[in-house]
Amino acid sequence: MALITLRRNFCHIPGAVATLKTHPANHVQKGVKDRLRVLSCCLQPELFRIRFHHAYCKNFHSENGNDLHPVAEPWFSQVQEWNQLEQSLKNEDEEILYGRLNSYTSPEEVLSFVSTLDTLPVTLAAAALLKICEVGKRDGEQRLPNGILENRIFQALCLRCEQNPSHLTNAALVTVLQSLPVLPVDPQSSLMLSLMAECQSRLRRGSLEVHHLCVLGESLARLQGPSCETLELVLSQLQSENLEMFAPQDIVAIYRILQACSEKIDKHQSFLDKVNSFALSIVSCLSPQSISQVLTALVVLNQTHALPLVIKLGKHMVRYIPRFTNEELRKILEGLVYFGHNDRFLIEALEQHVAALSFSLDPDFASTVMEYCSRKRVLSKPIFDAVAETFVSKSEKLSPSQISELIEPFGKLNYLPPNAPALFRKVENVLFVHLHSFPPKMLLRLLHSCSLIERHPVNFMSKIFSPFFLQKLQGKESYLDRLSLAQLTQLFLTSVLECPFYKGPKLLPKYQVTSFLTPCCSLETPVDLHLYKSVVIGLIDLLGSRSYFASKVLTPYCYTIDVEIKLDEDGFVLPFTVDEDIHKRVALCIDGPQRFCSDSKHLLGKEAIKQRHLRLLGYQVVQIPYHDLELLTSRLELVEYLQRKMFSQNTTVHW
Repeated sequence: MALITLRRNFCHIPGAVATLKTHPANHVQKGVKDRLRVLSCCLQPELFRIRFHHAYCKNFHSENGNDLHPVAEPWFSQVQEWNQLEQSLKNEDEEILYGRLNSYTSPEEVLSFVSTLDTLPVTLAAAALLKICEVGKRDGEQRLPNGILENRIFQALCLRCEQNPSHLTNAALVTVLQSLPVLPVDPQSSLMLSLMAECQSRLRRGSLEVHHLCVLGESLARLQGPSCETLELVLSQLQSENLEMFAPQDIVAIYRILQACSEKIDKHQSFLDKVNSFALSIVSCLSPQSISQVLTALVVLNQTHALPLVIKLGKHMVRYIPRFTNEELRKILEGLVYFGHNDRFLIEALEQHVAALSFSLDPDFASTVMEYCSRKRVLSKPIFDAVAETFVSKSEKLSPSQISELIEPFGKLNYLPPNAPALFRKVENVLFVHLHSFPPKMLLRLLHSCSLIERHPVNFMSKIFSPFFLQKLQGKESYLDRLSLAQLTQLFLTSVLECPFYKGPKLLPKYQVTSFLTPCCSLETPVDLHLYKSVVIGLIDLLGSRSYFASKVLTPYCYTIDVEIKLDEDGFVLPFTVDEDIHKRVALCIDGPQRFCSDSKHLLGKEAIKQRHLRLLGYQVVQIPYHDLELLTSRLELVEYLQRKMFSQNTTVHW
């Protein structure tokens, strides 16, 4: 009421209204625009009506009900009123205001709340500006909508923060800067220059605390990039501080700042090493979001020597799996793959999380989990079964890349889920409808992975062997890459050996490779050298001479056999140099851990198809797995084991 009386009395002051009329609204509006340099168009009408008794209305009634008296442009007069009426709020009142501010979920709510305040401390103005920027961005956009930027109360908030920045507390100053990245602010605007000058002044005086330095550093990295001189000053001051005084969220902020300056990480590596070491002591205090951010920064900064920190983060994150967002969990799994870390407790937590999501499993998240399992060779049947069910229920909504990412791991890890018939029927239906939507290499990888688990893409072989598809596969390159040629060759070999009813086009010889075992992109896993040497010693003891077996034999069918032994019709072992009177060939597959799924006795898809094809080609395949050899304690046990494995069915063998 006192405020209303003041307004009414103001109308009767001689010359007061006339004085206001001498300052046209357009002049004021132009002045504020020049200061902010934020908007490029004239103000538009407000999106909603704000309850704003003393400044927003163009006119108001005098005490005796006389004619309405216009006042100055509302957004500038609002700043004047805030300046005139600002007073110290009681702590409890300020806490209530901050509590209400934090409860709002839209910029309209914040602006409506601010418009009702007669007193707006500059710290609260800064907090309101940050809150608007946090809740106002639309999905996929990096700036606020024009409707917010053109709002008069919002502009008054900006002007309020620009005026006399020296009156801002450290917290309010860095809060305003924290909100600016989502505004289209000109680096040379008076708002930016005023705030930056004040920041530099306080940095030189050393008056900013650690937390404020961290917030300021992040804001500068986003506003002006890693080349900002003020940012270098911030990093210099941070390096001079005692890390023991840093809160956990400040350590996480340092990682984000250094991530933004990854191009200059060599300059700050010694500081980062100290941070990595100190971070070990605060891992238990980190939130799920912080864990994701730290691990992401370690990847970007290529901190491969910080493996102890990665391992500790991996152990700590297990309890938070249900609390991570899909995006956070995706970054975490990508980070763990990057550092080569695998943890069975993490897999168990993922299994429970995926099972709990059931049919609501997000395809992007499912793709990330499957990629992690594929790259770490983790065959988790609960995860794969849940993904298979998700695929069957959502296949029509999946993109080609999602389809490929979800299906390829089944082939790589050699696993058929319980609903395999329905799963691959869906895959085939999707391919029939959307075949041309798949990039050629992605389509080839998908079909090849299906053939690894005996789900042969017979209906599509004629398409992928056609000159038209091969030309698309080659693209603008002068030749096809080695991996694509190997996959085409293995698919062709599959069509001959496992699909004799296929009568379509054949793969031309010029597109066929001679070996699936190549250094860079192999469809076979090289033999484990340690196991190979052990088996060779046992074979020499068993057969009596090194001349009775050949090693690493390349067959005419592109496969490389670890050890080959030739038998004649009577079961005699022939020297490996003999090429006549060969009745049977024995192929020893010395399978080390890399040929199996992780911590399992389950062969990978590429090894399963190799052994399947060798049998179809007439070889007697003898598998010598590493987990059998690990149980042998003597050379004699090794010889007896090899004899049982190789000749248990050939009682007439002689050597």
